[in-house]
Amino acid sequence: MLRFALATVRHRKAGFAGAFVALFCAAALICGCGTLLATGIAGEVRPERYAAAPLLVAGDQNVHVVQDEGKGRTKVKAKPIADRAWVPAALAERIRALPSVRAVATEVTFPVLLPGGPASGSWGHGWESAPLAGLTLAAGRAPSAPDEVVLDAATAARTHGSPGATLRARTASGTLALHVVGVTAQGFAAQAAVFFTPDQARQLAGHDGLVSAIGVFPAAPSAGSDVQALINAAPAVPAVVVRTGADRGAAEFPDASTARARLISMGAVLAGTSLIVALLVVVGTFGLSIQQRQREIAVLRAVAATGRQVRRMIGGEALTVGLAAGTLGAVAGLPVGGWLHDRFVALDVIPSNIPVVRSPFPVLAAAGATVLAGWAAARISARRATAIRPVEALGEACPRPPRLSWPRALCGALTAAGALALTLLLTVLHSDAASTPVCFVAVLLWCTALALLGSLAAGGATAVLGLPLRLSPVGGYLAAHNLRTAAHRLASVVTPLTLLTAMACTILFSQSTLAHAAGDQLARGDRADFVVGPRVPSDAAAAVAAVPGVRTVTRLLHTQVRDGLTERSVQAVTPERLSDTLDLGVTAGDLGGLTDGTAAAAAGLGYRVGERIRLTLADGTPAELTVVALYARGLGFGDLTLAHDLVAAHVDVPLDDEVLVRGAGVTRSALAAALRTDPGIGVLDRAAAQAAQNTAGAEIGYVTLGLITAFVSIAVLNTLAMSITDRRQEFAALHLVGATRRQVRRMLGWETATAVVIATAFGLAIAFAVLVTYADGITRGTDALALPLRRLALVMAGTAALAAVGTWLPARAALRAQPRR
Repeated sequence: MLRFALATVRHRKAGFAGAFVALFCAAALICGCGTLLATGIAGEVRPERYAAAPLLVAGDQNVHVVQDEGKGRTKVKAKPIADRAWVPAALAERIRALPSVRAVATEVTFPVLLPGGPASGSWGHGWESAPLAGLTLAAGRAPSAPDEVVLDAATAARTHGSPGATLRARTASGTLALHVVGVTAQGFAAQAAVFFTPDQARQLAGHDGLVSAIGVFPAAPSAGSDVQALINAAPAVPAVVVRTGADRGAAEFPDASTARARLISMGAVLAGTSLIVALLVVVGTFGLSIQQRQREIAVLRAVAATGRQVRRMIGGEALTVGLAAGTLGAVAGLPVGGWLHDRFVALDVIPSNIPVVRSPFPVLAAAGATVLAGWAAARISARRATAIRPVEALGEACPRPPRLSWPRALCGALTAAGALALTLLLTVLHSDAASTPVCFVAVLLWCTALALLGSLAAGGATAVLGLPLRLSPVGGYLAAHNLRTAAHRLASVVTPLTLLTAMACTILFSQSTLAHAAGDQLARGDRADFVVGPRVPSDAAAAVAAVPGVRTVTRLLHTQVRDGLTERSVQAVTPERLSDTLDLGVTAGDLGGLTDGTAAAAAGLGYRVGERIRLTLADGTPAELTVVALYARGLGFGDLTLAHDLVAAHVDVPLDDEVLVRGAGVTRSALAAALRTDPGIGVLDRAAAQAAQNTAGAEIGYVTLGLITAFVSIAVLNTLAMSITDRRQEFAALHLVGATRRQVRRMLGWETATAVVIATAFGLAIAFAVLVTYADGITRGTDALALPLRRLALVMAGTAALAAVGTWLPARAALRAQPRR
């Protein structure tokens, strides 16, 4: 039967074009998402400032937890911390004393924001760390006074900081006037570097007795093992590790570990979603293709071909098409992966210094998954067509609606039950990280159930919509009869349209629901008159507090901590008169007890008032705190609320994200006057600050929506083209009995309109069923689904326009030629 399969593909190229396009797009999409996954797993961060140091001693950037897996087995799991882990400065002298070590250079790191420089990734260091990067001076001299600095070449060019220039730089302690006395010959691509005298750098860093890294220059090959033995003899907390090669980049860029973990999760979710969507689309495409070949299959059965032989032939066809489409599509998916990587870099989801990994594994996996999906789809679609007895074959080839088999009905019912269970599960999931994957899987299961029960659902919907269609004397009348007798064909069109509507609504409105709930909680809880920011140093906060009429100034700093392996979002606040500026909706306990040794937690996360919790702060430092209050507005104000001084000492950027101001008679101009010596800091009223926060976090969803929409749109156009092109004989027969082209086009228009109405109804029903439970769970019943009508209208109009284009183009081609017989 393989010979027949090859012959069929060779002589029916147009018939297999639709399956080829669907498989090609599926392979490209899966390979693109797999490239993200491969980048997260195997991506390396090349060092810049540490490139000249063969060995690097730095803090462990992971938190490690021993988990009991039962039956006496344990497993150590690790998750990255948010910021840089520091190491004892005294360790450098002990390493320098080793005979196998030639030299040692230490480094401290702290934020320095320059006018015209980058908003993030601008760091200050001591000039003693210049050997770590092999820096040499191209102009000027080394700094010798506290207000003198040396800039790297790229930063000097960006900020126009040549020797002799004076720049105002913002640090955590305040805004400083710095005199540029030198520029290095080398520059950095992923960061800005400002070098101070060693004493001034340590003072500005604020970590007494600690350094961010120790560079080791060996005098003998055994230096690495000697340093490791020295570290093992006196373990530190956080742990100290020795890094070499590309592993040095993880110490230089601590956010790279978190970004890689984010890439792995996003790549896995996108690839899994893409695979399920592809399987749905490909099954529908092959099902329609096999339905169009009923007469051909009937002839084979009538001349004694067994059902197994026909299935092997169809499987061989699928393998032939799948190999060609999967291979080409997988190769085409490599630039898709690169584009996705660039988009996530542009959106600051991942840093630019994690280059995309061009690995053969995503290509092979995408090609293999596509071939397997095509083969499985063909075999599934062929079961009904090849199960009939030879004596009934020609009768079965007559165009009449196929019956829904009991295995298909059972699978559809079980899939619907699973979708219902996941939909109900969303009501008890209270975090976006847990709810979002379940939300998408529930939508896909509902669409899968619809695909399995499509002919039954389409037949029921057609029975209802057929009545108004008959009001049109010709086009509507013909459309009603065609839809009733070809429910299977209608189902093949409705399924991808439903998937498109449901996925678009889920992605768009889950984002709007989360943003609306968070914005509503912020609006209710924010009592400040003004918000000052961003990146506010301590002296600017003091200047604001000194403005006449200001009663309360609350400094806010945001970061992440680990509770075990679970990441928690944190807002750090100054506790004094906190109720003047913030109302977190306290449900238990008292925020008046917030100190460096206590914490407040969002309700529903499992914390209790009086409980002692062990956290790992952003730099890996362990902290044991007592919960003194629970609050209801966790979406707006974070999972945990800690004291400002506790958090600021353990983050890389201790500049305040916001400063909330409350007072009587305070004006915007008075606050702006107090900040005139701090360029880059602005004053916003409460509404403007909330609007800026509510727009964050939706970009990833839009990229995901764009990918899925593009793929499903191609599938819709493909399915409509296959469906209409196969009806040339029907159009010719209508023409011969007196129907005009205009009447046939009207008939197709009514059919497409009916398919759009049915698909929109099903898609909205699926999306709303899932989103209502999602909103109930994520807001704990305090907020409803946020449904922007403009976006909803855009989704519906886009679906209708896509279906119209997919009908008009192939219909024009099919009706162009006059029938001869």
